[in-house]
Amino acid sequence: MLKVFKKLWLVISAPFRFLFWLLRLPFQSYKRIHEFLNETPDEQSLIDTTVSIFNDDDARSSFFGQIESLRKYLFRMLLGLIVTVSVSFLFTQNLLTYLAKPVPGGIDALKAIEVTESIGVFMRIALLSGFAIALPYIFFELWLFVAPALMPRSKKFGLLGIPLATLLFIGGASFAYYIMMPAALPFLLNFMGFQAELRPHSYFTFITGVMFWIGMAFEFPLIIYILTAMGFVKPQVLKEQWRLALVLIAIISAAITPTVDPVNMALVMLPMSLLYFISIGLSYIAFSEREKQKVHA
Repeated sequence: MLKVFKKLWLVISAPFRFLFWLLRLPFQSYKRIHEFLNETPDEQSLIDTTVSIFNDDDARSSFFGQIESLRKYLFRMLLGLIVTVSVSFLFTQNLLTYLAKPVPGGIDALKAIEVTESIGVFMRIALLSGFAIALPYIFFELWLFVAPALMPRSKKFGLLGIPLATLLFIGGASFAYYIMMPAALPFLLNFMGFQAELRPHSYFTFITGVMFWIGMAFEFPLIIYILTAMGFVKPQVLKEQWRLALVLIAIISAAITPTVDPVNMALVMLPMSLLYFISIGLSYIAFSEREKQKVHA
């Protein structure tokens, strides 16, 4: 009989318990988020942790645990990318038309010569646009993975940096499309007097490749800030090796630049060099914050 009354009480009180759970949920979520954001990590730097893997069984076990955790984050990023690429199918055709505007005659001037060429181009543009849409979520998952190794202030800056990282990528891709392409295409299409006959595959592979890599290059300052906050990079090293960095930037610019002329190479190299020196400043900020947190810990 007692069991019957208990079951009856559970059924009667279920709506009230559910309502109470709903009322507590925001407060519990706030408490967990607050504790997570203000949790102080181990003072050991990522470099020291990496070295200790070869000498300490516990460190080795922890390292492989982090690798397993990273796999879960990567899987969620992949699922998010699949969703955004599926959504981007709705406007990919309009995006194709827009990206073909720099070509004389627009998209009608592009002639496909292979059976699967059109669908391959369509999927490539859908993938790039889906990646751009998924960037905030991808950066959020990356932040969740590295946040336990960050100081509280760096965690909060990293969280606020997610929309900034998205804007930097879009800004880099826009820089490639609106500034580089108008300067590069006339040179490429009429080099030595030869009139190029463009194919959809070659054109969209070229333009999306340049937009993607320039967009990723614009993420460099935030990457340096995060690595410094984790203790993996020191600003003094970046400052001392600026000459080597400029040489590497010149090599990367030459690889990314669609033409061989120095004007277009300079269009890529100058903003990348500026971003490197901005990265040094951000690295000093992250390093200073990490040292302050160690003192107060």
